[in-house]
Amino acid sequence: MVDVESGHLVPRGRAVLDRLDRPGFTTELQQSALESNSQVHDTLDGLYADLAGARRRLDAAASSLGLAVVAAGTVPLARLSPRDVTENDRYRHMADEYRKVADEQLICSAQVHVDVPDRDTAVRAMCLVSPWLAPLLALSASSPYWLGADTGYASWRTMLWQRWPTSGPAGCHANAQEYDSAIEELITSGVISDAGMVYYDVRPSAHQGTLELRICDACPRAETVVLVAGLFRALVRDACERLAHADGPVCDGRHEWLRGATWRAARSGLEGDLVDPATRRAAPAAEVLRRMRDRLRPALEASGDWDTVHALLEEALVDGSAAHRMRRAAAAEDLLAGVDLMVDETRGGRAGRRVAPATRVPDAPVPAGGARPYRRRTATGGAVG
Repeated sequence: MVDVESGHLVPRGRAVLDRLDRPGFTTELQQSALESNSQVHDTLDGLYADLAGARRRLDAAASSLGLAVVAAGTVPLARLSPRDVTENDRYRHMADEYRKVADEQLICSAQVHVDVPDRDTAVRAMCLVSPWLAPLLALSASSPYWLGADTGYASWRTMLWQRWPTSGPAGCHANAQEYDSAIEELITSGVISDAGMVYYDVRPSAHQGTLELRICDACPRAETVVLVAGLFRALVRDACERLAHADGPVCDGRHEWLRGATWRAARSGLEGDLVDPATRRAAPAAEVLRRMRDRLRPALEASGDWDTVHALLEEALVDGSAAHRMRRAAAAEDLLAGVDLMVDETRGGRAGRRVAPATRVPDAPVPAGGARPYRRRTATGGAVG
């Protein structure tokens, strides 16, 4: 939640939540953020419509309070305050236990759940999908600024996130019992208080029959979320197929390079090299992602996602990461122009864009009740609320 005049992050999530009359939204650790949850969807078009509709509702509620919404890993302008933690026993415990790590949790991510046959399959599939998660982070990278300064990273959220004790690669486990035993050890040791604090890049959900992707930044463009979801679903589908037909081990257990690959993606986004999971050598991001898409073509076609994913990936590679677009706007004017751009994109703004017809953003309605439009400056053409 940002103030429309200053562009600064503000701890007013609860006030916005109180104006939302539909389920699917909840509080987060910091009062400056809200969590939005979609319904379950079989098609990417259905997911896209859900995301776009949720953003319209959220924008309408925020606009009526003189606020705007940014879906991004970080926002450029923010302040740190331990007093801004949401009033909740669990969140208060986290703030007291993790101190500055929790105080600086002014970050947002995009998470994707994909159905799996059972929990054993979810745990074993983690080994197969983990090498391909860093390219998904690069696609989502939207957090180049932190507390008013350019970090030099495309995803500074990743650097902040990795300070939690259970962040990063999930490791290899033979089955769900082995994985659950490892989590129980973390809880009984006092390092974390519950299974919900397992923040691995990918994890079996603690309460649903899914494998959950957690490595990505929140994405200003809903199309980026759809693209990531399509690719992750294909990764999971491919992994499940390989596990179903495997006669022996399907993972070499060598995951020590994954943290380095994640760092590279956080540093570069789409504008530099990534670590190619197939060769473990540096390669341009566009080459890595196109090879990944082509490798997954059978799974994408089986889900009916090939055309949409193909078109959205090509658009993303042409337009660059959200981090790149934000920097370009800030360089042309100032950081507030970068915030304006992210607000506009979160609303579905598409000035100067090439949007695939299957995922075109519906025009956002003007909020009822004379809500104030986000029109502090003309850098984004005076987008309406």
